[in-house]
Amino acid sequence: MKQGLILLAGLLTMVTLQATAETREQIAQIGQNVGAKGNFKYWSKGSVPLATLKAFVKKVTTPGSKDFVPQQDRVAVFDLDGTLVCETAPSYFEWMMYLYRVFDDPTFQATPEQLATAQVIKDAVYARSVPGDMMWTEAIAQNEVFAGMTPEQYRDYTLNFMKAPVEGMNNLQWGEAIYLPMAEVVGYLAANGFTTYVISGSERQVTRTYVDGALAFGRNHIIGSDIYTYATTQGDKEGWDYTFKPTDEVVRGLMYVKNLKMNKISAIVREIGIKPILAFGNSSGDFSMFEYSVTGNTYPSLAFCVLADDTVREHGNPAKAEKMKASCDAKQWVTISMRDDFKTIYGNKVTKQ
Repeated sequence: MKQGLILLAGLLTMVTLQATAETREQIAQIGQNVGAKGNFKYWSKGSVPLATLKAFVKKVTTPGSKDFVPQQDRVAVFDLDGTLVCETAPSYFEWMMYLYRVFDDPTFQATPEQLATAQVIKDAVYARSVPGDMMWTEAIAQNEVFAGMTPEQYRDYTLNFMKAPVEGMNNLQWGEAIYLPMAEVVGYLAANGFTTYVISGSERQVTRTYVDGALAFGRNHIIGSDIYTYATTQGDKEGWDYTFKPTDEVVRGLMYVKNLKMNKISAIVREIGIKPILAFGNSSGDFSMFEYSVTGNTYPSLAFCVLADDTVREHGNPAKAEKMKASCDAKQWVTISMRDDFKTIYGNKVTKQ
């Protein structure tokens, strides 16, 4: 496995990349620089959703205000793909890593069945027409080709793939494909006493590795789709009936929960235990999380939906974004236009191919 990771790193570093606009360390600093007062630099002047967010934060953090929320109850949840990071060039980070693993990783030999499934998924990705039921199919297939890795090996594989270029974009690596305006939002909320969580449909460990060091979330504040884990000599025994041995290692198994729709609410209830007062997402897979956060909340609450409507700097889909906007407007959820509200997305050196 170690040799495979070295080969993967070598393949990726052979790709000639120009300097990206911001490194992950610089992105982390962007989140810190915005501060509690909201010194936003990456949002368009006069952005209405940004003004809405700042007004909300002011009222819930001002002592004596009728809308004041105690710090321990200030919880904000964020989807990952399409809300904080790129998902359109041409698909989710973890999906592109899965396709690399099956088709291009010289250290992995896919079975005919794995190749056939991956080809169906690849065709849908590049046709930009992924049916809803493919989410579960891909999750099962993805984790099958990484099963047997230790968490450390999988982390290293993810870190190496983060060096790969984002297809359809110039001067952008996957590990730096973070929306800079949203990095500011995460930092702003943290500076104002909010506890922030990622609630992603992507697998938890890949999400944890991707976010760590770049966005203001604690490592234990990453919630995603989950897999089974086993001890190397556990065999067919259930975990409650097996004692971990000094010679054992923990290894990855298959997917058992896809964190979308109602499952996001279940994860919030189970792992946070407090209803959020702010929720950020970008798709119908986040609508349950929006509804749960704003309905019957003891405190003031808002939901924000990022619209992928920018076709100049990004691979947006205006028709889909308009449909999403109509759904959100009907619920009085706030929409954020990447085209109109983001002064920049990834930085000025990053351009669309």
